[in-house]
Amino acid sequence: MNMLEIETELYGSGKKLICGIDEAGRGPLAGPVCAAAVILPEGLIIDGINDSKKLSEKKREALFDVICEKAAAYSVSLVPESVIDEINIRRATHEAMQNAVNGLKIKPDILLVDGNDGIPFENIESRYIVKGDAKSQTIAAASILAKVTRDRYMVELSEKYPGYGFEKHKGYGTKAHCEAIRALGVSEVHRKTFMTDKVLGIAK
Repeated sequence: MNMLEIETELYGSGKKLICGIDEAGRGPLAGPVCAAAVILPEGLIIDGINDSKKLSEKKREALFDVICEKAAAYSVSLVPESVIDEINIRRATHEAMQNAVNGLKIKPDILLVDGNDGIPFENIESRYIVKGDAKSQTIAAASILAKVTRDRYMVELSEKYPGYGFEKHKGYGTKAHCEAIRALGVSEVHRKTFMTDKVLGIAK
């Protein structure tokens, strides 16, 4: 699919400032959820841009710099594990997305949001697009900013909480991560509501 098809249609209908939104870190057992909002200039094509999960870490890092340099505006927001535990991951993800939009230096005409949650945004028209990071360059740009920002943060956490392997799995529930939790215990940055019997190795 043409990664600019949705944007081209919106420009044709009179929209000028199109903002893509995506998140990273909805599923991990530890660390924050991160959302990014990006407005790219009309007509800009960034070679190699795609869903962040399909790109190598090196490619994501390179594209991160290009997106930050060429974007008309961008904003990233992290919502910590304590809030995720308090209000649930869906609401925490939306809070991160709303914070990212609020952090933009210019107000967009429309938001293109990855997924199908359908949560309304304050005073801005929004359109949810399933697998949007593979269909829209603007959403894909947001997915890269969110993923790289969160990955870098998890590497920082690995230095504060050694032994869990955050620098490798970024908090996701890998076998090695679950084994580390069982050996070292649950840390301050683990999502307590995600600590199931299976993760903790408790037989029922």
